[in-house]
Amino acid sequence: MDKLARYREILRQLIFDYASHKPANGQIETEPVIDSERDHYEVLHVGWDGVRRVHGSVVHIDIINDKVWIQYDGTSQPVAEALLEAGILREDIVLGFHPAELRQYTDFAIS
Repeated sequence: MDKLARYREILRQLIFDYASHKPANGQIETEPVIDSERDHYEVLHVGWDGVRRVHGSVVHIDIINDKVWIQYDGTSQPVAEALLEAGILREDIVLGFHPAELRQYTDFAIS
């Protein structure tokens, strides 16, 4: 299996794992969103917490130029650590939620 196919499979499994964790309060569902053709992976929360509507991304990951870009991480279990544990190389992970000029100070890829 080539690197990109392996990364896609890791992301697919990771998204389903994160989507299996339901919020403790409210009537909120988790929805895995996987678009392997466009390399877009996301977990959404959708529902109600009392009278407040809940709709938003919890995890958003893209593959761009053979790198895994973490666009958003709203979890208590850091996505970057889960990616490393699953076998994605540190130099192939970009913390896209940090500004480009700050990424050089992380232990991850710049872009």
